[in-house]
Amino acid sequence: MAEVGIPKVSVVVPAYNCGPHIERLVASLLRQSLPPDDFEVIFIDDGSTDETAERLDRLAAEHPHVTVLHIENSGWPSRPRNLGIEQARGEYVFFSDDDDWFADEALERLYACAKANDADIVVGKMAGYGRPVPRELFRKNRFDATLGNSPLIDSLTCHKLFRRSFLNEHGLRFPEGGKRRLEDHSLVVRAYFLSRRTSVLSDYTCYHHVQRGDARNVTAGPLDPSSYYASVREALDVVDANTEPGPLRDRLHRRWLRNEMLSKLRGKRLLNVPEAWLEQVALETQEIIQGRFASGVAGGLPPLLRAVAYLAERGRVADLRRLAHWEAGIAAHGTIDELRQADHAVTVTVAAELRSADQPVGFRADGDRDVLILPMEEIAPEVLDATAQVRKARLDLVARHRETGVEIFLPNTFQTERITGTTGADTVHLVHRATVTIDFAALNGGRTSGRWFLKARITNVGWTEDVRLPLVFICPADGSRPRIRDERKVWNRVRSAVGRRIKR
Repeated sequence: MAEVGIPKVSVVVPAYNCGPHIERLVASLLRQSLPPDDFEVIFIDDGSTDETAERLDRLAAEHPHVTVLHIENSGWPSRPRNLGIEQARGEYVFFSDDDDWFADEALERLYACAKANDADIVVGKMAGYGRPVPRELFRKNRFDATLGNSPLIDSLTCHKLFRRSFLNEHGLRFPEGGKRRLEDHSLVVRAYFLSRRTSVLSDYTCYHHVQRGDARNVTAGPLDPSSYYASVREALDVVDANTEPGPLRDRLHRRWLRNEMLSKLRGKRLLNVPEAWLEQVALETQEIIQGRFASGVAGGLPPLLRAVAYLAERGRVADLRRLAHWEAGIAAHGTIDELRQADHAVTVTVAAELRSADQPVGFRADGDRDVLILPMEEIAPEVLDATAQVRKARLDLVARHRETGVEIFLPNTFQTERITGTTGADTVHLVHRATVTIDFAALNGGRTSGRWFLKARITNVGWTEDVRLPLVFICPADGSRPRIRDERKVWNRVRSAVGRRIKR
């Protein structure tokens, strides 16, 4: 114990009409390697009308380190979380959702990281299921992360470890009063600026973040653009109060432009939204770009996103639709060029490229510039200048554990080849090739039992696209040599069998 009678960690969980979805969280908390005497779990039942209250009361009766607070329905997680902070006794507080779950050693590792680095905040690696989670932030451990030296701004949900005295010292609480989307953004951004030290724990997946299949998370309903962008402006206010005009402020602003504005005006997400909703989101985006952002905010985006911002700033809603139809076809395509196995190590060479409707994403030569080719001509060439991004294009290979969702970046060597396009000598497309050797005796700290598959992840000109590769590595629990299932051969056998049946 940190102090006699003081838990190391308090886990605060707002709960509302969870049904069976809470069971996975409960099971994960009961499996924690941190002893029960060292942490507490505080469920705040937000006026549930199903069996949630009774289920939680039974849990608390069976486990002394679990408590339940019943309140009238507030309709949003903010008030339950704030009440949880007031009830908490732990040295640190972690905010969890009722349908997510923890890895078995999560609390122990998060607390150890906090103590080793004297951190006010610890951001543990997350795995997402139907929900986006940061990628670049978790590429490596960062024990002294700041908004200036790391992509910390990519993680703005509250699912983190906070020193309780730090929350109280600065009066850090969630905004209450109705349904306040992005309610955690203002708190988390303020916390980042105030934190004496923030650590990022990336070598262990701590938290599993879920979008329920029945879409009944409290925050899963359609957003109201007016209140949503009011919350965006509040978060921008926090940034402006703590930074001077310049590159850092532009980079932080860019996060909201990219995630909360442009992401809603592009690709598949845009195709089926009501016209009135689209026009309102486009108008809110236009007003924020024109009224709040310096030119460097959109200027620092890759060309595809610069194009979306360019159209939004000019109110060209019909062109946003046209571009979205084209972008909806974008996907990564990958092939296995070579596969070799030696004992526990497997070496794989992969080729991958971006395509739209089976046509490679292309670039047109314009002097010394590579200009992204889009299905419209009415965008200034400098907006579509992709030269810097083409040079920085990257192919990552990622191992994903099928049973747990754990993802691990694999060190690789890669190169990018420029292929002359079919429409003329002045057009090219890019093919990326990477080679990786995976030592399954050491991968994930030796925790390899189960099935692993590979993904190729292309990052270029505004897209980060994954393609699953047709290999499955089956690792026995006894640590013996992994077995490889080459799904290319399986599909070849299926195609041959289908062909024989058709001939008969």
